[in-house]
Amino acid sequence: MEARPRPELFDFHGVGMIKEFTENWDNIQNFKARADDILIATYPKAGTTWVSYILDLLYFGHMGPDRQTSIPLHDRVPFLELCEPPLPLGTDLADKLPTTPRLIKTHLPVQFVPKSFWEQRCRVVYVARNAKDNAVSYFHFERMDSGMPEPGDWSTFLLNFMEGKMVFGSWYDHVNGWWEKKQIYSNFHYMFYEDLIECLHFVNKHFAPKERVKASATFDNMKQNKMTNYSTFDTMNQTISPFMRKGKVGDWKNHFTVAQNEQFDEDYKQKMKNPDLKFHYEI
Repeated sequence: MEARPRPELFDFHGVGMIKEFTENWDNIQNFKARADDILIATYPKAGTTWVSYILDLLYFGHMGPDRQTSIPLHDRVPFLELCEPPLPLGTDLADKLPTTPRLIKTHLPVQFVPKSFWEQRCRVVYVARNAKDNAVSYFHFERMDSGMPEPGDWSTFLLNFMEGKMVFGSWYDHVNGWWEKKQIYSNFHYMFYEDLIECLHFVNKHFAPKERVKASATFDNMKQNKMTNYSTFDTMNQTISPFMRKGKVGDWKNHFTVAQNEQFDEDYKQKMKNPDLKFHYEI
C-alpha cells in the first residue's frame, strides 16, 4: 500500500494547524459540554495520555478489568478535535460517551475551546511540560506519525518549535494562554508533567486505592499496554519511535547541542515573560 502524503501545516486564525484538526470545526465549536464533563488539555506530547489514563482509572477503575483490557484509551477519553477518516469524529465519540463524568481531551489553544465548556463550568485539567523535553518528544512523535507534517532533521524542527511553526501553534502561547485562563476560571487544575514523574500527587484519596493506580499508571506499564500505547493506529510507525518513548525529565540533554541550548535559553527569556510559570528541566 502506498504511503499517503503527510499533511501540510497552515495558518488557522493565527495558529499552525493541519486539516485533520480543522475539518470538523463547526461541530467542535458547537459541541455541547455537560456540567460534569472533565476537559483534559495539553500541548501535544506533554502527558495527555498519561493523565487521561490516570483519571480514567480513578473514576472508572471500579468497573473491572474488562474496561481496561478491551476498550482503547482513545475511545474512553476521546480527542475532541480529531477528524481523520475512517476513524470516528472526536466530537461524535465524546457525544456518545456512556460514562459520567465524560473525560474529553484536547490540544486546542485556550482561545479555540468550545464556549460550552466555560458556560457549563466544567472542570479542566491542564498539563504543561518543560519546553525542551516537550520539543524532543514532539520531534520523535512527528518522525513516527505520518498523520503529522514532515519534521525534517532535529535542528530544523527545533527552529520551527522556537518559532511556533507547529501543529497547535507556539508552545509559549499555549502554556501561557491556559495559565492566564486559570487566573480567571476557578474550576481549573494546572499541573506539570514533571510533578507526575515525581509522584502522582493529585490522586484523590476518595477514589481507588492509590497504590493500585500508581502501579497500573507507571510509564513502563502503559508503554506495554495495547489499550494505551496507540499500537492500533495505522499512521504511527512505532519501529521508528514508540508512541510512548521514554517518559523522562531531562532527555533534552541527549538532543540539544551546547549551541542549540544557549540559543534556546536566550529565545526562552524573550518569550517566557510570566515569572510565575516555572518549569523543571531535570529532577
